[in-house]
Amino acid sequence: MEHPSIHTRPVTRFTVVTALLLAVTVSLLGWSPTAARPALPAAPTLAYRVVQPPDSTTPIQHIVIMDKENRSFDSYFGTFPGANGTTTYTGTDGLRHTLNHQPDRLSGDISHDHIDAVHAIDNGKMDKFSQIPGAIQHGIDEADSQFYQDDLPKYWKYAQNFTLTDNFFSTILGASFANHLWSIAAEDDDVDGVPLCALPCKLAQRWGCDSVASTRVEERHADGTTEKVFPCFNFPTLGDSLDAAGLSWKYYTPDYNKPGYIWSSYDAIEHIRYGPDWQTNIVNYADFPKDAQAGTLPAVSWLVEPTSVSEHPPQSVCAGENWTVQQINAIMNNPTLWANTAIILVWDDFGGFYDHVVPPKGPNAQIMYGLREPAMVISPYSKSTLVHGVNHTMYSFSSMLKMVEDNWTLPALTDMDRTANSLMLTQDFNQRPLPPLPLNKRTCPITPGPEPGPNDGAGD
Repeated sequence: MEHPSIHTRPVTRFTVVTALLLAVTVSLLGWSPTAARPALPAAPTLAYRVVQPPDSTTPIQHIVIMDKENRSFDSYFGTFPGANGTTTYTGTDGLRHTLNHQPDRLSGDISHDHIDAVHAIDNGKMDKFSQIPGAIQHGIDEADSQFYQDDLPKYWKYAQNFTLTDNFFSTILGASFANHLWSIAAEDDDVDGVPLCALPCKLAQRWGCDSVASTRVEERHADGTTEKVFPCFNFPTLGDSLDAAGLSWKYYTPDYNKPGYIWSSYDAIEHIRYGPDWQTNIVNYADFPKDAQAGTLPAVSWLVEPTSVSEHPPQSVCAGENWTVQQINAIMNNPTLWANTAIILVWDDFGGFYDHVVPPKGPNAQIMYGLREPAMVISPYSKSTLVHGVNHTMYSFSSMLKMVEDNWTLPALTDMDRTANSLMLTQDFNQRPLPPLPLNKRTCPITPGPEPGPNDGAGD
């Protein structure tokens, strides 16, 4: 069956209605990408909602976004055949050295805030990762290290059989909070840091509207100025677009104040956090495999994991890979669901790890773009890397939203998702659908040293 071009967006009555609804929402929120932030209003209420959801433009009926933690492309797939990877790095001496072999667990985190990332990139020389705080552990430069295929066998299986991209850049050159916002909104109000509270305080597990009152996060604007703001925003999100279109969605995440809750991005959107969607659409991550097995996944799902399986140092990468496999198996073991589901598997920021590609400049050149991240699209229609090779198109977090918008003819939220390359480019709807690839969990290696606690690595 032939399918229409995914890049053609005819103006339909539905598109116009949805665009008007979002325009009303934005007006109510008093927000624009360049305007100063107003006082937060009461949560907006749409006076009208489209009753009949739009049909998808492709066979895909479900899109799942899995956002894991803190890895660069070269650290995971630098040795992958056909990818733009490397096995060497430039040291502070200007010479090339072999990247170290990274263990399953590090003893601690490597700093990866905006300032550290700028320092590591060193005006494009990419030679100062070893100087980032936490880079040297037990005398070894772990910032300049990578895994091999045997260390990540399940991820390599997905990468080989479905679509691996090697030009997916984190949108913001910084840590988790900003990039997670981009995964729901194609916008972050120029945030480039993580929320911090004035000492003495205990931030607990909250990065959003329910943070303690003294919490502030840094914004770095295109003119180079910075400001510190409370991490509670009111710009429109993809969830709002889906609501306006009558499409179902859920954000599967750790519960309030539990390890991993800091990555629950809708907590930072005031009209979601204190509106009806928080009670109906923000659900516990443990519901995801149950919903997949029952065939009740919504049109769009985000899946955020608890810290212990996030792959955020010092947590075990093997444990994180096993957890990811379990979630994907839940989809693949349901033949009806697998037949019309696309899974986007991505990591949120570079985590302090080396990547050899200099990030391009974005609209806000002060903070855009970050380093490359591992990213795969897993679906029956993915262009298999074994057949088509690694996908070299440039993508960012806006590309994930663009794929959703293309699939249901939704209006863009910002210029970023409007102009982004869609991850739909990884799909071929005229090919014979790929079969599911359920995988077994593996036995994780024993790493010397104490086991990390369930919250270790949840600081950024």
